[in-house]
Parts: sequence; C-alpha cells; structure tokens
Amino acid sequence: MQEETPGLTPEILQDLVVAKMPFGKYKDAILCNIPVSYLEWMHRNGGFPKGKLGMQLATLYEIKINGLEDLLRPLKRKF
Repeated sequence: MQEETPGLTPEILQDLVVAKMPFGKYKDAILCNIPVSYLEWMHRNGGFPKGKLGMQLATLYEIKINGLEDLLRPLKRKF
C-alpha cells in the first residue's frame, strides 16, 4: 500500500490569503503580503515556527522563491 504525502491543497492556499501573522515585524499582515526577504531571514535564522503557522510560512516561502505567486492572485481577489 502506498503512503500518501500531504500536498498543496486549495485550503492551504486559501489560508495564505486570509490568515494574519500573529507576531514579529509583520504582525497582523496577511501572510501572502509578507515580503520574501522576511521569509528568507526566518529560514536562515532558525527556521519557521512549528505547527500550522510554520507550515503556512514554509509553503509561502517556497511559492515566493519559485516565482509561483500567480497561484495566489485569484484567491486574493476572492477574499
């Protein structure tokens, strides 16, 4: 039996355009609006926090460094 690995779901992407950063320099900013420079800094300096927020920030980091922000544009307009 093949083991399933969690993938990028519409719900994860949706969360990135509505969830707010709970702390730090960008406190209360919508996650997708956090600049890539801040995500790179977090990645270099100890990594992302544990839990759901860490997964969201790591996903956003990958989206931004790979130039995939167009994935979020339709969702931004929707919410």
